[in-house]
Amino acid sequence: MKVLITGGAGYIGSTIGLACRDKGWDVVVLDDLSTGREEFTTGTSFYVGDIADQALVARIFAEHPDIGAVVHCAAKIVVPDSVADPIAYYRNNVAKTIELLDALRRAGCTRLLFSSSASMYAPEPDLTVSETSALDPQSPYAASKMLCERIMADVAAATELRTLALRYFNPVGGDPQLRTGLQNPKPTHALGKLVDAYTLGEVFTVTGTDWATRDGSAIRDYIHVWDLARAHVAALEHFDQVCTADEPYAVINVGTGTGTTVRELVAAFTQVTGAESVQVVEGPPRPGDVIGCYTRSALAEEKLGWRAELSIADAVRTALAWAEVRPDRLGA
Repeated sequence: MKVLITGGAGYIGSTIGLACRDKGWDVVVLDDLSTGREEFTTGTSFYVGDIADQALVARIFAEHPDIGAVVHCAAKIVVPDSVADPIAYYRNNVAKTIELLDALRRAGCTRLLFSSSASMYAPEPDLTVSETSALDPQSPYAASKMLCERIMADVAAATELRTLALRYFNPVGGDPQLRTGLQNPKPTHALGKLVDAYTLGEVFTVTGTDWATRDGSAIRDYIHVWDLARAHVAALEHFDQVCTADEPYAVINVGTGTGTTVRELVAAFTQVTGAESVQVVEGPPRPGDVIGCYTRSALAEEKLGWRAELSIADAVRTALAWAEVRPDRLGA
């Protein structure tokens, strides 16, 4: 199979690309390098450009007519930034996706795997969610993902472009072989900030301590990025069984099924690195922060034959290992 990955030079997209290549598939990458790194595209057919550039997308399909599926990862993803500048997020994540969908339709593409987000869910009273849980996005970022899915569902109903959306939770860690990892030297998610606090001697802030969870800190379903990449491969392998002419748009949650609070993440980190390895303080929630949730769905295992295999400790170890080699790999 040959796969086109938008945003394939980024953290998640490049890891998905590696998992595809490990299967023996050819990978084509389209990325504007606004946050991605060209170093992560080694071994792929790489195109620098915008997903909204229909002429470029047409050229990619003309030069690679055997592309069997598209994995759409390109997006702005920082929740507080989306609250501060919602227009930029709707323009980048929604408006540009519309142009991409039109270009894919024109190119005769029939398989679109959307790397979506579980942040759009309204948590159930027990803080779990399934694919049928209500949607209530609490940030422009989350809303942009929900809007994209609605558009994709409508396009799938009207054209031959079928869409499978994977809604996932909080990717952490790095490729176990250290081929890719977080490209951002100042990550915004909790584990990245813990690694920074550990390696740079900085303070780690638990943002929000009054949430209605077992310890007051927000809860997340932290999924190892390699497990997430494997889920995308499994979705591509089972795409035609999940997305059919009768059901051209489908949603599957991808998570560990286990909620981890921020305090529990800190405890797991210190268990790997040693007691009192990080100075921890408490602070208020950031703009757009939510209590969080985790999946109780078994649909991914039922439909894709996939389930998470790597632990929080595995994520901590690979994140720390990548932080050590990152300056040499990326030169910064």
